[in-house]
Parts: sequence; C-alpha cells; structure tokens
Amino acid sequence: MGIVRGYKFPWRAGNHFSILVDSTKFLPRMLGAIAAARHYLFLEMYLVESGVIADRFIDTLVQAAERGVQVYLLFDDYGAHQLNRDDRERLHHDNIRSLYYNPLQSHSILLNLYRIFWQRIHLGLYRNHRKLLLVDGRVAFSGGAGITDEIDPPAAPELRWRENMIEIRGPVLEDWQSLFTESWKRLSKQPLTVPGITVEYFENGQSGRVTVNETRHRTGIQRSLLKQLKSARQRIWITTAYFIPSWSIRRKLKRAARNGIDVRLLLPGPVTDNPGVRYASRRYYERLLKSGVRIYEYTPRFLHAKTALCDDWVSVGSCNYDRWNLQWNLEANQEINNHELAVTVAGIFENDILDAIEYSRDEWQQRSQYMRLFEWFWRRVELVSLKVRHRRHK
Repeated sequence: MGIVRGYKFPWRAGNHFSILVDSTKFLPRMLGAIAAARHYLFLEMYLVESGVIADRFIDTLVQAAERGVQVYLLFDDYGAHQLNRDDRERLHHDNIRSLYYNPLQSHSILLNLYRIFWQRIHLGLYRNHRKLLLVDGRVAFSGGAGITDEIDPPAAPELRWRENMIEIRGPVLEDWQSLFTESWKRLSKQPLTVPGITVEYFENGQSGRVTVNETRHRTGIQRSLLKQLKSARQRIWITTAYFIPSWSIRRKLKRAARNGIDVRLLLPGPVTDNPGVRYASRRYYERLLKSGVRIYEYTPRFLHAKTALCDDWVSVGSCNYDRWNLQWNLEANQEINNHELAVTVAGIFENDILDAIEYSRDEWQQRSQYMRLFEWFWRRVELVSLKVRHRRHK
C-alpha cells in the first residue's frame, strides 16, 4: 500500500474501538483473545520481562501453539533483555516463531554508551517500541503496556501502572496486520504465511486510521498530531509518560492556549520509572504555563498511558510524542475520529486529574532551588542526547 497524503495508511470506516483502562481491564481481554485463537496470532512488544505476567502470557501462548495456532512473536532485543533463558526455552515450539528486533552485542549500559559516544556507532539506538496483539484477523490490542509485572505488581496491586490499551475490531485490522507482516519480512528470512484476513465491518461504526513512526523514514504520528493541534477549536488534552516534545509541538500547544483553546497536559508525578526524564520535562513548564497551558502531575501511581484528545480526534498507542521516540523508535498509534469515543476518553482524563496536582504559574515559580538544580542537570543530559541525534544526521 502506498503513502496516502504523507501517511502510510488511510482512514477506514466501520470499526469498533473500546478503551481499556488499567491492567485489570486489558490483561483478561488480551489473554482471553489468545485463549480463543484458532488460526494465528501476532504479538509485538517492546518491554518483556520474566515474572508472573510473563508466565501467564507464555502459558497461554504455548497452549495456543499446542492447539495448532501459528504464533509469531516480535520482541525488541533491548526491551526483552530481562526475559530469562528458561522463559525463552519455554517458547520453543514448532508452532511458535520468535524474532528479536535489532539484537545488541551487549546489554551493558556502559559498553553501549562507549560505542555511541566514542566509537560513534548509533545502530543500537534504533528500537521497536510498538505494542500489538492481533488474533485471527478479528481483534487486536494496542497501547502503552508491556509484558512486565510492573503493570500489575502481584505484591502491590495499588502500584500498578496507570495504563491505557485500546481493543480494535474492523477494517483497520488489515493495516495492523500489514504493518506486522512488513516488519517480520524485513527481519526474517522465513516467510510469514497466515490465512487471508476477513475483517468484520460494523454498520454505523467508527472511523479509524493507523499511524506509524519509522524513525527518520516516516513520521506520520507527529505529522498527524501537529495537524490536530493546529485545527483544534475546543480542547487539546494529552496524557503522556515522557514529556520531551519537539519545538514544533511546544509552539503549537502554546499558540492554541493563547487562542483560547483548552490545552491540558497530564504527566507523571513523583512515582515514575525515569526521574531524569521527569526533571528534564519540567524545564518546559514555565513557558507553557505562561501561555495558558494547564499542567497536571498524576500522583498515586506511575502514569504510563499515552493518549491524545483534540476535539473529537483520539490517538492511543505506543508513542509518547517525545523527541527520542520520534527519532529512534518504531511506533504505532490507533487514531479514531468519533464523538462518542472522545466523550469516553475525556471522562477518563477528567477522572485522572482528580488524582493529580495542577500547577499554577505562580506556584511553579516558587519551587525550590533544589528542584531547579535537578531540572538544570537533566536538561544538560537531554542536550547531550540531542547532539548524538544531530551528529547522526551529518
């Protein structure tokens, strides 16, 4: 399929989408879909770590393979480096094929930093950050979740990550399947042979489009967001786990707020898996608040959801819209243009901000020098990472 006005896939009507909030909702649905698989399934994941959640997935996948289901697993090599040898051995089955995206010579952080900064070898920075489970061409799931105990800690369920996934049915499944098979073909010498897909068409269904980021080659996700930020007339509400946006995104957010659009950002609070990124992102708060953007930090748990809402346009997927994601990662989002779903997503956002702290500009200016020092330091780290990116382009 060719590019459609700069995008990989077109808008398609007749779909049905459901937002699933937190692992208590999406894990049973995903595992249930695997258990009901009859012909084939695709599982594409970035974060895959041995533990209770991985055990549940591996057990269900092996049971499907034993029923004759053809199972295709595409994991990122870095994201799956904590999937232990025993678990990898459990996935050895005649009906299970596994691939690891961009294998690294070593998972040592120090060695990789040496290769990046001194040897100028940047290939290891390219990662597959997509999340997809697609079963029999009838249902798929995408969003921000990985297969890790952190999304639902067995010993501390109150600390489960605040996460969104979307359940997908309808014609856009053709595009999700095409995206997976294209990646598989590019990485594997073994052909991917599955039955022809026959998707269900929903009368009076919802309009949807799959948007992708393929590092420097295609950035449809950012292109689409920028278009929506420019055309929004009522609201721009964004939830993201790592807020280091490009200059063009920041500019459009500030311009929209100054023009009277309700612009809100819901970002992680003190509970986060990457404090450095949080401090770096806070360097942007001052000018955004000055322009009228409302900023909230979610406090009870780690906010890992990735959702954008502009009027009736919704985007849910793997992309955080940060500069690192857009430069180095394979990403994929599901876009929907539907008033009813937008109302649902808005309700989820409004419920989340009840557990968040909102900063006014005056309050932000009164933060401690200690916090300012951390923000300054991590901003310097961010600038170093940008130099790696720019050097790569020379």
